[in-house]
Order: sequence, then structure tokens, then C-alpha cells
Amino acid sequence: MNRPPRDFHPLLRVVHWLMAAMVLAMLFIGVGMVSTTGPAYTKLLELHRPVGIAILILVLLRLPLRLATGSPPLPGDLPPMQVLAAKGSHVLLYASMAAMPLIGWAMLAAGGYPVELFSGLILPPIAPHDLRLYAMLRQAHTVIAVLFFALILAHLCAALFHGLVRKDGVLRSMTVGTPPSQPELPQGGGEVPHFDLYPHADDPEVPATQPKADE
Repeated sequence: MNRPPRDFHPLLRVVHWLMAAMVLAMLFIGVGMVSTTGPAYTKLLELHRPVGIAILILVLLRLPLRLATGSPPLPGDLPPMQVLAAKGSHVLLYASMAAMPLIGWAMLAAGGYPVELFSGLILPPIAPHDLRLYAMLRQAHTVIAVLFFALILAHLCAALFHGLVRKDGVLRSMTVGTPPSQPELPQGGGEVPHFDLYPHADDPEVPATQPKADE
């Protein structure tokens, strides 16, 4: 049986931080779109569509990569509720990152808008032209975006808690990795071995030695 890795795969870390930059950019673009009108809105929309599709492609690449390379185990002393929250939040993050671009794509198709990524590159519609469906998908897109933002904040707080408070290697496993010279901490609450400096102190067959007093 192979031992789980101590860090995430380097390629997985690269994809993670590339997606993090794109998601952060999408959040700012989205805020700008709902608070801007005129030519600026058109420019932001031209950025919103290709970045969203790029995130969808990276999610589809990242998920099988994560399943193939595995993930490092969580610290053994982590409370069960925190373990459950960590695993559940990751599932929700993956689901949100896949759902947001797909819903946006379907929303534009339902509204009759072309999903143009670049000049001359237009994606085919994945939903029928239906204004009622467009309104439903638009509402769903907004709700999921707000929940996704809350998930990102929770994820960021958890990462900082592990990196700055617990210092248990969880944050390092997705950033610089564990140094090769650093000993591996026991997983699952292993005990630290005890070494007796005086192994024969309680043995009656071994005479005790007394330190000589200074003359």
C-alpha cells in the first residue's frame, strides 16, 4: 500500500494558484459589471466570458489530476468536525467552480446572446432560447456567486489558521512544499518516543554512581 504524499503534486499546486488568480479576477470583474454601465460594462463582459471558460477547463483538468496524484493526509489531531468541514468545503468549491461557468454559458444561450470568447470564436449554445429560463439561470448565477465568495473567504481563513496558528504543514503542502530535510510528523496522533537519560537508575544489579564532590 502506497503512503499518501506529504505535499500536493507540483503540477496540482501550479493549477491551484493559477485558478486562484483567475477566480480573484472574476470576482473583481463581476463586482465591476453589476456596478458599471456603458462601454466599461462591455469591456468587462468581454473579459468575463473567456476567463470563466478558462476556469471551467482548468477544473476539468484539475479534478482527474487530483484523483490521480492524491492529497496529503490532514493532521491526526484535527477534530472530526474540522475534518468534515475541510472535505465538504473542497467538494463545494469544486462544484461551484464548475457550476458557475456552465450556468453562465447556459444563461447567455437562453437569453439569445452569443458566447464569444475571442474574435471569431463563438461557443455553441447549451440551452434553448427561453427568456423565462434566462431569468432563472441569471438568479441562480447570482446566488451561487455570493455563496462562492463566502466559500472562498472561509477557505482563506482556514488556510491562514493552519499556516499561522497551528503551523501543521497544511498550508505549506499547497505552497512551497515540505523541505526534504524536515522529519515527517506522525499522522493519526502518534506518540513521541521517550528516551531515558539514565536507563539503569532503577536496576538493583547496577551500582549507582555518585558524582565526586569538589575538593
